Amino acid sequence: MAHRGTGFFDTRGNYHKTPEDATIADLAGILGKIGEGDSLAPGIAQMLLDRRPEIERLFAEHDQMMADYQPVGAGKVTRLKPLAS
Repeated sequence: MAHRGTGFFDTRGNYHKTPEDATIADLAGILGKIGEGDSLAPGIAQMLLDRRPEIERLFAEHDQMMADYQPVGAGKVTRLKPLAS
């Protein structure tokens, strides 16, 4: 007998049973092929999803540091006079 169900689709349109599986597939696609033979990307994608709060915290800290960062010499540049030979 037919029945109704819920499915989730990744960016490529592939069906997944859970939202986690769809997200992992998308993350693995972004990472591309990593390693020899079977790609390590799906495992790395799983770790990224599992550690999402830690990763988001790190990116928030990074964004804050970049907002306050001024590279050396980024302000006013003073040209030096060439030395006479």
